[in-house]
Amino acid sequence: MKIEFFDGAFKEAQADAQLELVLNKDLSKFTDVDFGFCGYDGTGVLALPESRRVFVGVKDLYNNEIRNGVAKGLRAMRSWNIKSVKMRSYNYKCVKSFFANIYEGAILGLYKFDKYKSDKKPFTLEKIVVAREEFLPLDDIDCLADYEFKQGLGYLKGSVAANAANFARDIVNEIPQIFTPEKFAEVAQKVATESNGKITCEVWDEAKLKAEKMEAFLAVARASTHAPRLIHLTYKPANAAQKIVFVGKGLCYDSGGLSLKPSDYMVTMKADKSGAAAALAIIKAVSELGDETPFEVHAILGCAENMIGGNAYKPDDVLVSRSGVTIEVRNTDAEGRLVLADCLDYAQDLKPDLLVDMATLTGACVVGLGEYTSAIMGWNEDLKAKFKKATSKSGELYTVLEFNEHLGELIKSQVADVSNCASSRYGGALTAGLFLDKFIRPEFKDKWLHLDIAGPAYVEKAWGIYDAGATGAGVLGCLYYLMKVGLEHMKK
Repeated sequence: MKIEFFDGAFKEAQADAQLELVLNKDLSKFTDVDFGFCGYDGTGVLALPESRRVFVGVKDLYNNEIRNGVAKGLRAMRSWNIKSVKMRSYNYKCVKSFFANIYEGAILGLYKFDKYKSDKKPFTLEKIVVAREEFLPLDDIDCLADYEFKQGLGYLKGSVAANAANFARDIVNEIPQIFTPEKFAEVAQKVATESNGKITCEVWDEAKLKAEKMEAFLAVARASTHAPRLIHLTYKPANAAQKIVFVGKGLCYDSGGLSLKPSDYMVTMKADKSGAAAALAIIKAVSELGDETPFEVHAILGCAENMIGGNAYKPDDVLVSRSGVTIEVRNTDAEGRLVLADCLDYAQDLKPDLLVDMATLTGACVVGLGEYTSAIMGWNEDLKAKFKKATSKSGELYTVLEFNEHLGELIKSQVADVSNCASSRYGGALTAGLFLDKFIRPEFKDKWLHLDIAGPAYVEKAWGIYDAGATGAGVLGCLYYLMKVGLEHMKK
């Protein structure tokens, strides 16, 4: 997919179809269409196949409305045999953002995982032509110079971020008999190889995990025929502003273990690797963005399968984590936090300025926030607020959940330092976050964010700009945060 700029009137631009955004239901400028006959009031999507024209209603010209408008419009054309689409320029203060949002809307909105479909229906679209005419608001026309257009057109933030999210979506959507921990390691090593030396990749096998005393991690993987892997990717640019470590939960499949999930709940558990997929996609994108994200970045992926068998770990077991904290197992389906406990402890050996873990950790988070919103947890109020604000332009939805001392009582154990399952059914997302906090050292508590992406990581119906299935949750939000912090650093 490429975007071309046409320096002229919209009607003179050549393309097979056209996409029109309708701002605030204002249909007055489209005098050649009888909207009354079509029954269209300026909201939603109106597709006119005969004239190869699509109208999409938008509320404003901010990031997400442009992104969503482009995605919805192009999806309405999916069955058309076209190679090019033209649209007007809809500017609101930032030409760069406008082009980035077109990229993101097109790339994310047209994504489809149909690898195992016999009857594939590929979309033939190759390019979007953006005409210079009609930047809105109209008062901005005279102040937009040629270099701004060129700058906007060449601004690859949108394509890099969106392609990274789709890269994560491919991993999450891939089926469990294919995407094992060993396969995850293979893909990570390929990312490092294709980075031309920018990224290095180290893979730990069972022997190394045992040597590192990662007994919590190993217990989860014990009953699987597929051995676990810890994958550590590193990106080190010259004169890095900060060291940032992402830790991702990579449960390639989660049956629940001996605390077996009901069959209906087991379907979609291939998506339990979403956190690790996001971490891998983020470091890949950071290496491509270059000066936009001037940070040393590490991605630590804890990859395993939680299965059943005679050697499976059991409720009532006590596990000794890498940090020395002992864990009473009360539910083997609370396994992701055990993998993260050991991975987080290792991550802190790197002495990060920011530590972010991402995981499809709890169904409780989905119950509380719905399917479309991720939770931000941690102790540093300023950091949580800054992260949430920076992600607002990404299109991803986040909300802050507050820790409190009373919930900490619920994960106390009579036989170990901590229990992996709370004694109450309430507040499960927070008690899971507080469990992870037991493995965060005092000097890193104000540098740590826990993102529970269980809701939006995988949804079995299309929503917003996303097709059914994986969304790459966490990728855009974290990249937008990194670019925001990177911009602040460059201004100093």
